[in-house]
Amino acid sequence: MESVLLYINGIIWGFPVLIMILAVGIILTIRTGAAQIRLLPDALSQLIRSFRKRNKGNGNFSSYRALCTALAATVGTGNIAGVAGAIALGGPGVVFWMWICAILGMIIKCAEVMLAMHFRQKDPVDGYIGGPMYMIEHGLPRNMHFLAVLYCCFGVVAALGVGNATQINAVTEGIGEIAHSLNLPFDNGFRILIGLLAAIIIFSIFRQGTAGIGQLAEQLIPLASILYIMIALLAIVLRLKYLPVAFRSILIGAIQPKAISGGALCSLFLTVRIGVSRGIFTNEAGMGTASIAHASSQAQAPIEQGLMGVMEVFLDTILICTLTALVILCSGIAIPYGTDPGIELTLKSFSSILGDWSSVIITALICLFAFATILGWGLYGGRCCRYLFGNSGWIYFVYAQSATVLLGAYLKTSVIWEFSEFVNGLMSIPNLIALVLLSGVFVRLLKESENAYRH
Repeated sequence: MESVLLYINGIIWGFPVLIMILAVGIILTIRTGAAQIRLLPDALSQLIRSFRKRNKGNGNFSSYRALCTALAATVGTGNIAGVAGAIALGGPGVVFWMWICAILGMIIKCAEVMLAMHFRQKDPVDGYIGGPMYMIEHGLPRNMHFLAVLYCCFGVVAALGVGNATQINAVTEGIGEIAHSLNLPFDNGFRILIGLLAAIIIFSIFRQGTAGIGQLAEQLIPLASILYIMIALLAIVLRLKYLPVAFRSILIGAIQPKAISGGALCSLFLTVRIGVSRGIFTNEAGMGTASIAHASSQAQAPIEQGLMGVMEVFLDTILICTLTALVILCSGIAIPYGTDPGIELTLKSFSSILGDWSSVIITALICLFAFATILGWGLYGGRCCRYLFGNSGWIYFVYAQSATVLLGAYLKTSVIWEFSEFVNGLMSIPNLIALVLLSGVFVRLLKESENAYRH
């Protein structure tokens, strides 16, 4: 099965999707005059302002809560286990391509969010609802509405894989690593038990609907993120003398992966492909998923939430993913090039610098991130399923999601990652087509909104 997925990913994440994502990002960057760079200080100001106003207003989601819900789906195992796997498979140079992907991703995410805000619909149950499917339905001609259906079909499957199975899989891998370090038994029976307990908890939460998802995300994400950033910074400070070497390996490995990996890696295209695909996996720019959460915001001006989209990518990839990569590269741990070590490489890197206690803390944070990710992607999958099947689609998705938790706890890490990247590529295609066709609307909205925002 893994070999089949690798072959399909070579096609999906070959030239078609890579070129589409990079081309859309470059086009939007040129047409907006690199707005993602120009508006970055405004995005930070908007984040601070929305945090102060997080408990005010009568909307379905505050602007800050919508950001936390989107971050819940993006900040997770991809930032911790995914970065480790990317470095092992593509070399340290993948981090550079993740940065490039993030810079282009910030303007893509801004476009996705602002268009979702522009085309969102008022809903008697969930307040505002929006996302790529509504952007396609209300922004494109009728003969292209099938793209909305395709997007939601891919979205449901992705929510079960990317936002569910990969998360619980990383949790079981981390717990297993700690158990082995303490000479405790850990077999498939324990994996199934962890999956069963997680499935029960998730089912009980999602049976209650979307009301509590944003509230839980608003509590979990800031806490887990700040703790992880502090621990990562501590590890880097303790190995500060290795920091220049780490950056050197990233920059040289971006164009000469063979020189850094000792000949274990020799394909520049592989390094670029893994960097871009894992970058998309972590920040989801180009997939359109986060716009589903942002469209629920009570913010009225599209640019207000669009700035939060810019900050989302910056926090996720430029900050957290980079910290993970630097800890690994500064740790001195031998990187098993050509394999996907999953969370094991990250835990060993932290342990080698801070001691075994750090593995326990990181695993606990992974559990929090994974739980939050399941919440965020559960919202996405539930909204996509509801778009396809009406209001009853939500409960259909809840049952399917609970079942896939058990599956994710048992399957191999590499199989789940490859499957996740495959579905991510499929989701990106209808969303990117819509972004290109509606790019003129986005540019107009940005100019109008930016002028009004600054005055």
